[in-house]
Amino acid sequence: MSKSEPIFKVIFHCQGQVYEMYAKQIYQSDIWGFLEVEEFVFGERTQMVVDPSEERLKAQFSGVARSFLPLHTIIRIDEVEQLGTAKIIEAKGSSGNVMPFPMPVKPV
Repeated sequence: MSKSEPIFKVIFHCQGQVYEMYAKQIYQSDIWGFLEVEEFVFGERTQMVVDPSEERLKAQFSGVARSFLPLHTIIRIDEVEQLGTAKIIEAKGSSGNVMPFPMPVKPV
């Protein structure tokens, strides 16, 4: 893994789905309660097989310079050595194990 260019795997919950994406920049936003994610990374088209889930994400986030994710939607962030496949997974209902993390109320 090169120390100069880390890659982060970001897993977050959005509209009943779990997104697993890769980005080069992640940091706390100036907007309270949000995380900024920049420079999304998608796999190269070096294979004949195209993953429709990754292509859907690529189309959805094309032209996006920066995303602001609410902190309570973040499930996990990992610094990884290799780029994986970005994907969308259908979240299970209330009996599933994916739940938004409760947010504290901002002190006045």
